[in-house]
Amino acid sequence: MDIIKVLHQELQIGYEQAKAAVQLIDEGNTIPFIARYRKEVTGSLDDEVLRNLDERLRYLRNLEEKKEQVLNSIRDQEKLTPELEQQITEAMTMVALEDLYRPYRPKRRTRAMIAKERGLEPFADLILLQMTKEPLESLAEAYVSEEKEVASVQDAIAGAMDIIAERISDNADYRTYIRKATTDQGAITSSAKDETAESVYEMYYNYTEPVKKCAGHRVLALNRGEKEKILTVKVEAPEEVILRYLEKQIIVRENPYTTPVLQETIKDSYSRLIAPAIEREIRGDLTETAEAGAVKVFGKNLQQLLMQPPIAGQVVLGWDPAFRTGCKLAVVDPTGKVLDTTVIYPTAPQNRVEESKRVLKQLIKKYSISLISVGNGTASRESEMIIVELLKEIPERVQYVIVNEAGASVYSASKLATEEFPQFDVGQRSAASIARRLQDPLAELVKIDPKSIGVGQYQHDMNQKHLSETLQGVVEDCVNRVGVDLNTASASLLEYISGISKTVAKNIVVYREENGAFTDRKQLLKVAKLGPKAFEQCAGFLRISGGENPLDCTSVHPESYGAAVTLLEKLGYSPKDITSGGLKELGRKIHDYRKLASELGVGDITLQDMVKELEKPARDPRDEMPRPILRTDVLEMKDLTPGMLLKGTVRNVIDFGAFVDIGVHQDGLVHISQMTDKYIKHPMEVVSVGDVVEVKVLAVDMGKKRISLTMKL
Repeated sequence: MDIIKVLHQELQIGYEQAKAAVQLIDEGNTIPFIARYRKEVTGSLDDEVLRNLDERLRYLRNLEEKKEQVLNSIRDQEKLTPELEQQITEAMTMVALEDLYRPYRPKRRTRAMIAKERGLEPFADLILLQMTKEPLESLAEAYVSEEKEVASVQDAIAGAMDIIAERISDNADYRTYIRKATTDQGAITSSAKDETAESVYEMYYNYTEPVKKCAGHRVLALNRGEKEKILTVKVEAPEEVILRYLEKQIIVRENPYTTPVLQETIKDSYSRLIAPAIEREIRGDLTETAEAGAVKVFGKNLQQLLMQPPIAGQVVLGWDPAFRTGCKLAVVDPTGKVLDTTVIYPTAPQNRVEESKRVLKQLIKKYSISLISVGNGTASRESEMIIVELLKEIPERVQYVIVNEAGASVYSASKLATEEFPQFDVGQRSAASIARRLQDPLAELVKIDPKSIGVGQYQHDMNQKHLSETLQGVVEDCVNRVGVDLNTASASLLEYISGISKTVAKNIVVYREENGAFTDRKQLLKVAKLGPKAFEQCAGFLRISGGENPLDCTSVHPESYGAAVTLLEKLGYSPKDITSGGLKELGRKIHDYRKLASELGVGDITLQDMVKELEKPARDPRDEMPRPILRTDVLEMKDLTPGMLLKGTVRNVIDFGAFVDIGVHQDGLVHISQMTDKYIKHPMEVVSVGDVVEVKVLAVDMGKKRISLTMKL
């Protein structure tokens, strides 16, 4: 198999692009490095395409490895024909390969094997010839043998039928047809084990849908309902169509003696051997596709959450709400340093509201707090009401934001949080995290396992290894896209930088503590275990503010410093102009990019990226994202009426819609059908996590705590 050709066709990229990307990956380059600094080589393939390519490359290489194992196994059995070898070599999927290998795979002892051991294979061959002119009972007498444990004529016929049934089951062409027929014409059905019981799966109590139309989120819901023993799920195949097909393939001539036996054998082979396996395969394929879709959505949601713009320059009060144990507070300065922590008890059962307000007023005055970051967990609603009352009583201008606190408790109990805040308890750490994730979402959220951030659906039901790998890739891409300050970044942030392992990240922090701040990127080579290859991969993503070389505060890679300095000199500038902001008109002075790139010895794309970066050094791509809605007042669910127009923040995007925070503690659902008048396949075509959208209330169900919204205004 020409793997490069397959990647070129599947990903719809140039053959040379695929070839170059594979070579760069094989040389040990990371995806962020290739996407950012090897655009010339790959023809500007972005990180998403490169990650898809990397995943498919691993799959296809595993497939090639498996083919070699299969060929060797069949060769050792001395059963490999040129035709079979060609079929195996040309197989494009693991399923197709497994079908071809099935007849030769070592099996546990089957009924057919036992029949062969009893000498019944020649009888099976005779039946398949369909030429006999006498009843099978007469022919079977020759195979009756006490010694071989064939006690009767009926035993001989049954054994021959078992051999034929297994041969039918092992035929790769038959399986391919049956799998396709079941996928194209079959239905997935579910029923309740107890129809009187109430559950979230009620819509699936008597449910049927064509296999090929079953959406991913419904597949995952059916799987979970089955796992929880509430639903019975089956795949109904077009059995008559399949049996007619098999009869046509196997019964080549009408014979009054063999035809009825073969018809019965075909039915047995299908119902006992083929149908259960095909059902497992189809359920497995549906699940795999559904999980891949869910992981992709999870990844996109996580990316949007991580890329939310930081709220810089403000003193933030982090508020971790609770009832019995009190609300934990942490005051955090604009750099993320914790200035103060305390606990107040404004909620039930203590209800010490006035005392809590006094504490809050003192904190706001003492630290000039301008923003309150409130977690959206238990007692969030009650805390919000108290904050709104407080804001009306004080002269200072303070706003608040409800933030998604998913993962804050996981982080606060982690080893990392203990090392970061040894003097605080878990509640204080959690409050600090809630404040910091508003100041710089990316820097704070990288400390939490991506699976705990809660922006997906059914994440606990899917392949955890695949989910983890995908989400780690998303975090890595986001961190490298933004870049980090080498002198302030934590080890947990540094370890996501291209080419830097956990050990090296810790070594960078240790070097910083022992030698003071980095003043030059080249000093990275003095860090333990950070060699030339790692330096090449990481240097462009690590920034140094106020260092010896002004280029160190940009994303220009050290390998291009010579070209950058020559460029500045040619246009009448010096490197000092980078930090003074004097290069905003740099691009306008270039009339012929191609000619200049040639003179500088770099590619056109590298020159364009360099100019963009020098015009706006260390620009933050998050600045282009929608900012969170800052509130000073509160709405309650009972205040909502159909037709009301509101602004909200998209909190989660799933296959069938998006959940939007409209400031009433209960997120409303915008169903996919209510997003736009145009036809869309997925909500992500219209919205992303963090988007600020205008919505209209369609309906409010107080009993079920459901709010239906529309974006069709």
